[in-house]
Amino acid sequence: MKFIAIVQARMGSTRLPNKVMKSINGVPMIELLLARLSQSKELDQIVVATSIDIKNKPLIEHVLALGYACEQGSEDDVLERYVSTANLHQADVIVRITGDCPMVDPNLVDESIRLFCLENVDYFSNINPPSYPDGLDIEVVTLAALEQAIRESDKPFDHEHVTPYIRESGRFNSSGIQNNEDLSALRWTVDEQADFEVITNIFTHFAPEIHFTWQQILELQRIKPDLFAANQQIIRNEGSLMDNGQKLWKRAKQVIPGGNMLLSKRSEMFLPNLWPSYYSKAKGCKVWDLNGNEFIDMSIMGIGTNTLGYGHPEVDAAVMQTVSAGNMSTLNCPEEVYLAEKLIDMHPWADMVRLARSGGEANAIAIRIARAASGKDKVAICGYHGWHDWYLSSNLSDDNSLDGHLLPGLEPKGVPRNLKDTVFPFNYNNFAELEGLVNTQDIGVIKMEVVRNMEPEDNFLQKVRNLATKKNIVLIFDECTSGFRETFGGLHKKYGVEPDMAMFGKALGNGYGITAIIGRCEVMEAAQSTFISSTFWTERIGPTAALKSLEVMERTKSWEIITHTGLEISKQLKLLAHQHGLDINQWGLPSLTGYTFQSDNALAYKTLVTQEMLAKGYLASNSVYVCTEHTPEIVNGYFDALNPIFGLIKECEEGRDILSLLKGPICHSGFNRLN
Repeated sequence: MKFIAIVQARMGSTRLPNKVMKSINGVPMIELLLARLSQSKELDQIVVATSIDIKNKPLIEHVLALGYACEQGSEDDVLERYVSTANLHQADVIVRITGDCPMVDPNLVDESIRLFCLENVDYFSNINPPSYPDGLDIEVVTLAALEQAIRESDKPFDHEHVTPYIRESGRFNSSGIQNNEDLSALRWTVDEQADFEVITNIFTHFAPEIHFTWQQILELQRIKPDLFAANQQIIRNEGSLMDNGQKLWKRAKQVIPGGNMLLSKRSEMFLPNLWPSYYSKAKGCKVWDLNGNEFIDMSIMGIGTNTLGYGHPEVDAAVMQTVSAGNMSTLNCPEEVYLAEKLIDMHPWADMVRLARSGGEANAIAIRIARAASGKDKVAICGYHGWHDWYLSSNLSDDNSLDGHLLPGLEPKGVPRNLKDTVFPFNYNNFAELEGLVNTQDIGVIKMEVVRNMEPEDNFLQKVRNLATKKNIVLIFDECTSGFRETFGGLHKKYGVEPDMAMFGKALGNGYGITAIIGRCEVMEAAQSTFISSTFWTERIGPTAALKSLEVMERTKSWEIITHTGLEISKQLKLLAHQHGLDINQWGLPSLTGYTFQSDNALAYKTLVTQEMLAKGYLASNSVYVCTEHTPEIVNGYFDALNPIFGLIKECEEGRDILSLLKGPICHSGFNRLN
């Protein structure tokens, strides 16, 4: 029989890219692995099996230069890669080694081969169950068994991880070896940067010798545990338990503060350790993750940006035409003029427009202009208005000032202390509180959301308008979230109250970056007395997307569609809660509907909903941001899936342990440090 060690290795590792070629004391890790493995006396040949991805070219060239064979095969179907490589080299028996295990011990390999022959089995390993340190994994399997597995199993997991079907199907003769002492908690493999640090520590300790035994490594760990401390919290075979999105999210948190660019999209806000985190494509109200799994998005639809659904064909076509014609030039794009005129036409009280690309930018621009126009620094706010210094300065005097304004727990670190007492929050529908601020703080600007979670009471909006007019205060309505959801334009049109300025974002471009600040001429002209300018406010994609989105909205009356759907969802949520005897608090605009369980376990129940709905093919939490692609059929399917989960929650309210139902930690409720 011909025994071939096939080392699977590639450059495109999700958690630690290019790891097999990372240098340890000047030598690529794959070279160290092959050198150690070459000391085996029972192997007839060593072959590296990589994928067809062009990124593997440096690996292939290096392996060939070392004198080893290297074959290419499928990126994802590693089982097929093994079978094709084995056939090319006429192997009878394959010793499976992974490229992330440079501590492979040739003596242990030889012992496994000899026992495989002695016991005359199809499959032999030291991992079933594991008792050796992670990184000493050895599997010996016949080519015939691998070929049978390829024929009989069509599960992607089996094909990605090569041997699960052989180990678990019961159709093969299997045996194995176990160490006298269970050392399976020790970690000598390389999946993450912390792993690489540990392996580097080991090679550095023994340098220049590379042919040390696994027993010598064990002794080193016992006398110098600090060398091994960096990675010991990582779970064995964690990679096989995580999908590609989860792996990438873990990697992201090492190189991006907070993991990503938007708090609301953090995995921890939905389902810690289990949320797919990243998408490969999106269309209509469906999203595909990095593993190709398809989900219906009954959650926050791009944080409320895509009221027309993902990838709207008309909007995307307009953008593609713009890209083809050139997105940026020395000259200005004409679309910014057309968009400004369109927005003024929709809001006759407004005379002028400035454009930006994000809601935070729009809010900062509006404040700059309004302060310049009023000649006063102090601002009264109600609601959420972005991340910039002017807004977060509210928490300089009291860290809890913004707790009732969407995001509690925001620390104002990094905000200049001299901005203290320039921004003062007031509560929605509390006119007396606002009036008190105006009478005591020389307020020059009032900035507020028209509506978020509750309707105006006692003519609240008109009272605010009258107060601003009487005191010569600039009134700004932040419509970045509320715009185009119940009206064609600002929600203030519904209530018949006109501000001095308003901002629009999110839905305006249906997923493309565009925001607008509109206002009266006497206020907006103050922009010329200060400095407000940015290179990428002049790009062409955003205005183009906005113009086409507005055209589609106006033609289809999208705001009526999403409002109707949202009202139906709110109605069904109330009925479902009543059916199961659960108390929920409902909130939000109809098309931004949400609910909270009235229970001490509310956050755990929210986590359970996300967990169970994900398993059923839905991105879901306790908020549903509606788009025109949410058909009655999709909504009904959503509630069919949600019904038994509400039943589980009822059982928990009656005494069942909610934590026993969760597969991971409870989701976060606000801003938390991640690492």
